[in-house]
Amino acid sequence: MPKNILITGGAGYIGSHTVLQLLLCGFKATIIDNLDNSSEIAVTRVKELAGQFGSNLIFYKIDLRNKPALEKIFASTNFDAVIHFAGLKAVGESVRKPLLYYNNNIIGTINLIEVMGAHGCKKLVFSSSATVYGWPKEVPCTEDFPIAATNPYGRTKLFIEEICCDVYRADSEWKIILLRYFNPIGAHPSGHIGEDPNGIPNNLMPFVQQVAVGRRPALTVFGKDYKTKDGTGVRDYIHVVDLSDGHIAALRKLFDSNIGCEVYNLGTGKGTSVLEMVAAFEKASGKKIPLVMAERRPGDTETVYASTKKAELELNWKAKYGIDEMCRDQWNWANKNPYGYGGPDSAI
Repeated sequence: MPKNILITGGAGYIGSHTVLQLLLCGFKATIIDNLDNSSEIAVTRVKELAGQFGSNLIFYKIDLRNKPALEKIFASTNFDAVIHFAGLKAVGESVRKPLLYYNNNIIGTINLIEVMGAHGCKKLVFSSSATVYGWPKEVPCTEDFPIAATNPYGRTKLFIEEICCDVYRADSEWKIILLRYFNPIGAHPSGHIGEDPNGIPNNLMPFVQQVAVGRRPALTVFGKDYKTKDGTGVRDYIHVVDLSDGHIAALRKLFDSNIGCEVYNLGTGKGTSVLEMVAAFEKASGKKIPLVMAERRPGDTETVYASTKKAELELNWKAKYGIDEMCRDQWNWANKNPYGYGGPDSAI
């Protein structure tokens, strides 16, 4: 019997790509998503891309804070494991609206874990973030670095990691993997699913792609005087398909081993500067990206990239794609869907 996986936030950017990989690997998938910052069109396209496996996908529009609705789904279906993506993720917004972030991300997660426990589903993969490393004093970041967050969004990830560890300490039947993502970019090679943020993008590549398709006039680069090779910030960018495969590897680990509560970095282990990334995108798209150089943003770190040794060793997973493929697939998605999943009228 194929294993049945519940994916919270499965209509979002990373969620939709992971659901597709799950289906193609023979899993059954149930998405729950409140469509706050995602689109049901992504779910439809995942079904189409999955071909004969598309019939193994079910979608429910619910919010994790609606505990009775969550109970109902768990009462009607036996899940073998949960991948938990659902959450608000804009750093700037979290600073302006901290209570919204604590309410949505933490209360939603507590509801989920309580309902999972009540129904005997005690295998969880949680979507954490490299933001829990705060301002690392050195790189690459290893999983045993001290953790500290510099904004409410990051703190929700940090608190949820702690909650998961405490849940396991209280009940050793739980098996939990915390995945700390670095900077996911790119899109499915088909160009049919990709990143489609609401409003002004918070991350580099969605902004670059909106400049490339003419939706925004120029890219603002924050900070040109860092102690890096070209003065711009350095990050670890990872192809979203590699990231999705990391979740499959984590699930297999939950099913095949006697793991407790473990944390793994998912990145490439290589740092790329903002200007290097822009140059790679220009090459992939054939478009010139106009730049506006600005002051550093408060809270931005200079250089952050992952140590991926633990994931390679214990999950048998390693990122396959480099920045050329990431930019190629990002441009293919942007070129085919200049306004994301909506039309020009839905763009802000």
